Amino acid sequence: MQQAGSSGSEAEVTWADQQNINKFGRLNNRLHELDDEIKAAKETNESLEDASNELILTDEDIVRFQIGEVFAHVPKEEVESRIEEMTEATTKNLEKLEEEKASIVAQMAELKRILYAKFKDSINLEED
Repeated sequence: MQQAGSSGSEAEVTWADQQNINKFGRLNNRLHELDDEIKAAKETNESLEDASNELILTDEDIVRFQIGEVFAHVPKEEVESRIEEMTEATTKNLEKLEEEKASIVAQMAELKRILYAKFKDSINLEED
């Protein structure tokens, strides 16, 4: 409940302000999703690098390669090329995710600037 004297110090929330707050919330959610996707992509890259290193150390001409949930016996050269293709695809995806994250962080910073300019201490846009 507001006290009679404090109602003048709070800024009125306009429709445009509410849209900015909602947009900030959506961007924040997407940022957290991106963080998870980036973490998964980095782990995949590390796994592919480990697999490539193990492949270099093996003496076998035919190696087991997982396709879906099944392991198939595949020539070593083919596995090397597949791992290289998978690494390139994962790296490109990781770069795309990092670019999207940078864009979202910039948009969030601009929205923070706008919203803090109007609402000052009345709004909290920081993570706890």
